Amino acid sequence: MYLKKVEGPRAVTLPDGTVMTRADLPSDRTRRWVASRKAAVVRGVLYGLITQEDAQKLYAISADEFREWVTAVSQHGEDALKTTALQKYRQP
Repeated sequence: MYLKKVEGPRAVTLPDGTVMTRADLPSDRTRRWVASRKAAVVRGVLYGLITQEDAQKLYAISADEFREWVTAVSQHGEDALKTTALQKYRQP
């Protein structure tokens, strides 16, 4: 079995005790961004599985968009990433 060389860790342990690996991140071909995929990218960056720059490059997202995801999760949880709930969590 051969392992592809990657920068950084292959797996991290989250505060709730679960282990997140690079396989838990969405595919780089993702076009439909549901809340769970956005949250996986945010968790991956926050806990050091992947750098923010690598995530932005891999998923073709801007720094502002990623910052909005992080802010939404930190203030309101994963539900704030749902497109249908955008009005509920938007600041006036």
